[in-house]
Amino acid sequence: MLDAISQFFQRSLAKPEQRENQTLTLELATAALLCEVMRADYDSSDAERTALSQMLMSRYHLSENAVKELMAMAESEVEDAVDHYQFVSLIKEHYHYNQRCELVALMWQLAWADKSIDPLEEHRIRRLADLLHVSHSDFIRTKLQAEERRAADE
Repeated sequence: MLDAISQFFQRSLAKPEQRENQTLTLELATAALLCEVMRADYDSSDAERTALSQMLMSRYHLSENAVKELMAMAESEVEDAVDHYQFVSLIKEHYHYNQRCELVALMWQLAWADKSIDPLEEHRIRRLADLLHVSHSDFIRTKLQAEERRAADE
């Protein structure tokens, strides 16, 4: 099973421009980076898993079953990955700047899903934002927006 997932992912990332539909690969890369945030504090809560599932369903218009499969694949890839290069490079190649900022905003929303931000989560988001070439000012802007959104929800 893991070999099949790994082969699919490597084949998809190796030559994404040759695929007719690049969406699944981008969805998987996005889900993998969000999983990185979720597991940054070594405590993937039910609230975070639910938030991630809802984010993926909303952002990519996927069914609940498709999201479960995507999350399982993403978690497997993140567990086996040595670094974030394969995920980040694909996203940088296919997402324009505003889409990368939206992804960082989703990271903040996911980190707030359990009602607190662990310093490890903040560090992971900062690192991923840097790798995605999102400016520090946009990193801070998305953080503040996520905090305001969380405060309004309470």
